[in-house]
Amino acid sequence: YLAKLSSVGSISEEETCEKLKGLIQRQVQMCKRNLEVMDSVRRGAQLAIEECQYQFRNRRWNCSTLDTLPVFGKVVTQGTREAAFVYAISSAGVAFAVTRACSSGELDKCGCDRTVQGGSPQGFQWSGCSDNIAYGVAFSQSFVDIRERSKGASSNRALMNLHNNEAGRKAILNNMRVECKCHGVSGSCEFKTCWKAMPPFRKVGTVLKEKFDGATEVEQSEIGSTKVLVPKNSQFKPHTDEDLVYLDSSPDFCDHDLKNGVLGTSGRQCNKTSKAIDGCELMCCGRGFHTDEVEVVERCSCKFHWCCSVKCKPCHRVVEIHTCR
Repeated sequence: YLAKLSSVGSISEEETCEKLKGLIQRQVQMCKRNLEVMDSVRRGAQLAIEECQYQFRNRRWNCSTLDTLPVFGKVVTQGTREAAFVYAISSAGVAFAVTRACSSGELDKCGCDRTVQGGSPQGFQWSGCSDNIAYGVAFSQSFVDIRERSKGASSNRALMNLHNNEAGRKAILNNMRVECKCHGVSGSCEFKTCWKAMPPFRKVGTVLKEKFDGATEVEQSEIGSTKVLVPKNSQFKPHTDEDLVYLDSSPDFCDHDLKNGVLGTSGRQCNKTSKAIDGCELMCCGRGFHTDEVEVVERCSCKFHWCCSVKCKPCHRVVEIHTCR
């Protein structure tokens, strides 16, 4: 719901927090105490949806949203690997957007990470504005995880959601990179200053999509008085904090089933020559597909004219579009 708010209706008053659908009372209280951060949370939610739709664009479930709560329909109310991905990418989106807002000076509560200072063993100087990922992660843990912790974090689903929330944040933490700037005469690199930066969010999405493909099916077990999730198949190696886990098998997503938030694949474009999930045989679930010829206009024969423009000719070509029945 936050993701669908326009930036025009920015969250700037405490009364707005009360009107935000989908938040539990403790999240509303956090919203009131952290009004300046909530616009970053909204941007993080949008980022998460966009990345989810990019990563799953060629799959039967393509992360489409509905005008309901939750926005992904009942897909995320079941303990499937799709739900695992949604929780991970959402948690990562909030951490990423809050961290970005810290570093860009939008928030009074945080700024750059000034703990990264001094010389490094590699011979460069830590300086510049390192991304304050510690603040972003801490806020995501507080705001996103509070929903599960308020339910009592011992239920199967709460344990699953909390694990995947943390896996989403780990996808940022474990892929932080070092960026540097050279200093010296005429562009030489006599010495350089470096800072720590988050990876692009596309990288975070790609990492989590790989974790989705290798997700572990789990069940609850007790170690002493502590309830934990363990692989359902005891022959599988235990999952790490970075892996995604799920409890239930996914539906096939073939047929329209609005009751369960499944839109089906009828009308979806498919790749006639592919044998993978984006191929017409798998995407259309054996129902067959329609083929239409469409004329597309592209720019071609582009030439650079001094100075300074590029002029192109319009080229027309006919392409085949395949859509599932």
